[in-house]
Amino acid sequence: MTDQQRFDTIAATGHPYMKTPNLDRLTGEGVYFDNCFINAPSCVPSRAALFSGLYPHASGVLRNGQAWQKTWVSKLAEAGYHCVNVGKMHTIPYDAKAGFHERFVVENKDRFFEGRWFADELDKAFAAHKLTKPSRAGYRSLPDYGDRMGAFTWEMPKSLHPDIFVAETAMWWLETRPKPDALFMQIGLPGPHPPYDPLPEYLEHYLGRNDLPVPQPTEAEIEGLPAYLKEKRRHDTEVDHDAVSWKLQPTHDEMRRLRAHYYANVTMIDEQIGRLLETLGDKGYLDDCVLIFMSDHGDNLGEHGLSQKWSMYEPVTRIPLLFWSPGRFKGGRRIREKCQLFDLGPSILDLAGAQHPKPFQARSLLSPLKGDSWAGRDFVFSEQAGDVAMTGARLITMVRDDRWKAVFIHGAEDGQLFDLANDPAERDNLWGAPQHAGVISRLKDALIDWRQDSLLETMDLNAAVR
Repeated sequence: MTDQQRFDTIAATGHPYMKTPNLDRLTGEGVYFDNCFINAPSCVPSRAALFSGLYPHASGVLRNGQAWQKTWVSKLAEAGYHCVNVGKMHTIPYDAKAGFHERFVVENKDRFFEGRWFADELDKAFAAHKLTKPSRAGYRSLPDYGDRMGAFTWEMPKSLHPDIFVAETAMWWLETRPKPDALFMQIGLPGPHPPYDPLPEYLEHYLGRNDLPVPQPTEAEIEGLPAYLKEKRRHDTEVDHDAVSWKLQPTHDEMRRLRAHYYANVTMIDEQIGRLLETLGDKGYLDDCVLIFMSDHGDNLGEHGLSQKWSMYEPVTRIPLLFWSPGRFKGGRRIREKCQLFDLGPSILDLAGAQHPKPFQARSLLSPLKGDSWAGRDFVFSEQAGDVAMTGARLITMVRDDRWKAVFIHGAEDGQLFDLANDPAERDNLWGAPQHAGVISRLKDALIDWRQDSLLETMDLNAAVR
């Protein structure tokens, strides 16, 4: 599981500017879900939804920093699996057991004040080497810090880069521990979440390319943003979250550099995935293994004039998702129907023959994985409460079907409506257009039905538990 990786970052899925040979191989031999959508556009609520099987409003985890630690991983343990986490889970507290037998926690690259005195495995490694881990505290001293927008290069030892350190810790576990009868390993790679900090050698492929997609939002597009996103743009120029000091009008070269660093971080992760596959093969795991690759959400990377996440655009809410198990699932397939990230929970539990926890709102993907007919979801939903970098709204909720997407902003008169068939880049906000009032009404009805059904589900299941 990566952090903040966009759906358009795998060459084999139609993005030739990327260098991702290992993900290309897994995609070609596996089952790729083209339309998987997150439950929340930030780390904590997205991961809490994934590992609880509950929508954010049902679990109560709707923003970063909220406490959560109960997961369905305990059901895998009950079914006889040895459960290991290496890297980022983003539980709060960071070192909660969360159902695992073993955890080797590596959290955000640049935590700064949040959890400042919590030392994860990488912090300890830096201390052992008598080195200082890069963070915004040091980056702020760079003369061009305000122009970098989070793009840096890793100047420390290669083995201490968070993504390489996590992958090598997982490989160390696989190489040194006796092979259990059944293993569930969650590997949480911290990138390409900012700071966007690849090693210099991974940048070479991208800095010389002319085909990188570099966003150039127009004044009309920026003016058409809802008020909460205009406030977010202002906020991000004043507060450098994750060492990203944002600019309202970055130059084309600055945006191109930002993209190159982000993509290079993905390529660096891809290389680690190849090394992990080799280790799994050497230790005899691949003969009876299901490998799942996904991210918790994406990144605007300057599209619509926006930094990072906390919005409901496609590059944030749509993620890469693939299953690879050549002896179990027919490979080379692309599933177009819609699913949600937390649907991985029941899929994993079903594959393991484990019980579902109650209450549980996610739906298993086992049918399409086996090649059975499957309609997918009619609507997907995403929700986010006000956060440290989303100060202009108390709650935003996305409703999306195959063609239309609406974003409802609690307490605000404005919102967003996009016709994805005719405007896939989401540049033309149709909110308020009289001719589309019926579309907004239909999507609002779907939102109300979803909330009411969700309430009844949790009420009925809680009653059953009692």
